[in-house]
Amino acid sequence: MRTDIVHIGAGELTYEIRNIVEVGMKLQNLGLSTNWENIGDPIMKGEEIPLWMKEIVSDAVMQDATYGYCPTRGVLSTREFIAAETNKRGGAQIDPEDILFFNGLGDAISKIFGFLKRTARVLVPTPSYTTHSSAEAAHAGDKPLTYILDPNHHWYPDLDDLEKSIKYNPAVAGILIINPDNPTGAVYPTHILESIVELARRYDLFIVCDEVYHHIVYNGTSTSPLSDVIGDVPAIAMRGVSKEMPWPGSRCGWIEVYNGDKDPMFSKYIQSILNAKMVEVCSTTLPQSVYPAVVQHPKYQGYLEERIRRYEKFSNIAYDCLKDVKGVLVNRPNGAFYMSVCFEDGALTHSQSLPIENSEVRTMVESLVAPEGTSVDKRFVYYLLGATGVCVVPLTSFATDLQGFRVTLLERDEAVFRKVFETIAISIKQYLNS
Repeated sequence: MRTDIVHIGAGELTYEIRNIVEVGMKLQNLGLSTNWENIGDPIMKGEEIPLWMKEIVSDAVMQDATYGYCPTRGVLSTREFIAAETNKRGGAQIDPEDILFFNGLGDAISKIFGFLKRTARVLVPTPSYTTHSSAEAAHAGDKPLTYILDPNHHWYPDLDDLEKSIKYNPAVAGILIINPDNPTGAVYPTHILESIVELARRYDLFIVCDEVYHHIVYNGTSTSPLSDVIGDVPAIAMRGVSKEMPWPGSRCGWIEVYNGDKDPMFSKYIQSILNAKMVEVCSTTLPQSVYPAVVQHPKYQGYLEERIRRYEKFSNIAYDCLKDVKGVLVNRPNGAFYMSVCFEDGALTHSQSLPIENSEVRTMVESLVAPEGTSVDKRFVYYLLGATGVCVVPLTSFATDLQGFRVTLLERDEAVFRKVFETIAISIKQYLNS
């Protein structure tokens, strides 16, 4: 074309979590049976939505109001409910005007990073959930700026590295926290959150905290919502219904703005996000409308707790299967429903492989790993998929140089789950010795 139409950050928009599905589907067409452990969709893994929840939704569908636009910020009664629940905790106090709904947190992430000044950067964790790191990098037209999550210390943030990343990058305007964390499954103790807030206060930054898994915490760990520790620092907390109800297909999430009036520049920034949503008119009405009724239903807490107990049990099965495998570093997940496993430095090479019986599958996998520059963990992931049908995601897809993979804890059948992780353990041993 006569002029370049491609956004400067277009090359930073990657999402291997779904990219690998295309590979898996092609291999399925060649006769491979696949266990999809790549994406955090409880429904795809067989989560059964209870009848009482479906009845709440179906009743709402019969109401004409759920077919119309809602206010740009979101359904008022729902925002009033959320604000009241937040304020009960006694930390940062908000009102319904401090809440803004989006069509899923992907929509929120796009706008939060997209409406920052291009030269203003937000530090993201490494590893980092791809939607965050890609959106931040795309807005700046550069690689993401990161701080380390330490696999040798429960995947907790390295606070020294975080402060250095702030101190020596004057363009840094904000810090992203994901708690509980995706992709690692880490849950941050309150004192770590307080330390990050203190850094933001000291260096005059704002905080974005993705709390979409906030109620999915187990193995005796605990954490605090951002509102409990934020004090007077400007911040955005991100929540949604996709993981906790769970209803990922509803594409319904929201942000809670804390201390939006404490800094004129932050206030103007939040207004720009609201204006962007106003141009779209509003977010989807139906899921917003049913949210209070679902989470206040007498059976909801028991339903959520049953799921949490299952994730806890399966996190320990996964950990026990992999903890003694030589060549990898494994942390027990304590929240969300993911585990990240990283290989020891030098464990992976470009010459390793796994035997693949189906010749067509083997040929395709070999073609996928052949291009120069293919990361060695992606090579392992493709061989694992081709040889066993287990589909995981390369860890290097999560804005990190660590070599490894992310796997979910969502399989409902315990025998199948155990078999998947035993297969992964055997495959790692075989691959590293090939």
